[in-house]
Amino acid sequence: MIIRSFARSMASLAIVLTCCVNAWSQENVHPQSTEYVWPEDPLVKERLEQWRDQKFGMIIHWGVYAVPGMIESWALSGEPWVKRDTTKSYEEFKKWYWDLSKEFNPVKFDPDQWASAAKSAGMRYVVFTTKHHDGFNMFDTKYSDYKISSGPFRSHPKSNVALHVFDSFRKQNFMIGAYFSKPDWHSEYFWWPYYATSDRNVNYDIRKYPWRWNQFRQYTFNQIHELMTEYGKMDILWLDGGWVRPLETVTEEVRSWGAAIPPFSQSVDMDAIAADARKAQPGILVVDRTVHGPYENYQTPEQRIPDYQLQAPWESCITLGDTWGYAPNDKFKSPTTVIHMLVEVVAKGGSMLLGVGPSPEGLLTEDQTSRLNAIGQWLSVNGKCIYNTRPVVHYVSGNTWFTGNKDGTINAIVLMDESEKVTDGNKVPVGNKRSTATVEWKGNIPRGKMTMLSTGRSVRYKITGDTVTVTLPSNGLDTSAALAFQYALSN
Repeated sequence: MIIRSFARSMASLAIVLTCCVNAWSQENVHPQSTEYVWPEDPLVKERLEQWRDQKFGMIIHWGVYAVPGMIESWALSGEPWVKRDTTKSYEEFKKWYWDLSKEFNPVKFDPDQWASAAKSAGMRYVVFTTKHHDGFNMFDTKYSDYKISSGPFRSHPKSNVALHVFDSFRKQNFMIGAYFSKPDWHSEYFWWPYYATSDRNVNYDIRKYPWRWNQFRQYTFNQIHELMTEYGKMDILWLDGGWVRPLETVTEEVRSWGAAIPPFSQSVDMDAIAADARKAQPGILVVDRTVHGPYENYQTPEQRIPDYQLQAPWESCITLGDTWGYAPNDKFKSPTTVIHMLVEVVAKGGSMLLGVGPSPEGLLTEDQTSRLNAIGQWLSVNGKCIYNTRPVVHYVSGNTWFTGNKDGTINAIVLMDESEKVTDGNKVPVGNKRSTATVEWKGNIPRGKMTMLSTGRSVRYKITGDTVTVTLPSNGLDTSAALAFQYALSN
């Protein structure tokens, strides 16, 4: 009765939600690896180059945590940065959380809506969370009953959620990625009920109980094998939970994450997992986050953009709102902010994976879709400066970022202030700011014709020393997050 009243108490629930959403911090954010190993398999190399052409993708966090709209999974861990309702015990909270699976019934689940919204945003690949750290499976696994297809949603024709998500995005010609959490806090082979659960790690000494850990390794292998063999063509196996790793790969940086790393190996045998995945899916990219080596085919800095251009393949995973999963009254980034971030990421050599969380009913909200559509409107006319590009040596000058095309031409992308509007080549007042009839940058000197991507028309420019000044056209300009110009470099 205590647990039931806790779950139904709106006052208590509001406290829990506020604490959990506000608890998001750098302590549960993955830094990027400091080393990179280029793949040797020619099929993996080919897939990696294909992925590097896409530049913009969507990562979808959706699970039982959507029901109350709280930070995904993390409130289950007993780490000091996590905040919960102080009037309830930890065990009461865990029981309440596990029981959310009995309430999760997303009867409006519409993966076609998600895929259409991503397509309208100009995105080209997707990563879907098949299982987060809480162990709740968003696919019809044979190895656990803690799954979407065993709860109240089981009779729905799309109860095997991951299958339908992947199919919907394939219909839109997306590259397909399966997110999978290596830790599984619901599994008795990871969090053994015999012991307390104090943090994100396995809660027993693997050296003393090797049989139990071997059971977990086999369980992990079996579930990933299901995803690789029963859910269609896959391009990316995106593995989260980088603290579950061989002891020899634990660096001082890893030890600073905010949770003590046990003095023993938490290996899930990536050799076997990757070999099995590539037997079923030749050339698939394996992204074992932060565990540098042959199974981290690209690096994944989280919720930030690196300070400098990186030469190794990488991807910034950044949320559209403040949290990865659904949260009521979430604050979303503006389309201009996202476009500016995308431009910077691509100029620095990376790709951007934008995070969204569908509602408990199974839909993206109007606040999400309207922003995605606005981002796509910019990409629909400026996409040539983003897709299929590669970094150039001189990649930034003030508010201008540069990307290179495979034919040797270059793109200069000038970020416009969010409140500015360029119209008819005149200075148009917007609030207390004005935009000008010219833009300029230093370096990457052009020769010959320069084209403005949004209009397809050539523009006039002059060169003064190492400064390029472009005269903007006198008509045809709307409010724009950024202005992009394409040209050949001077020898």
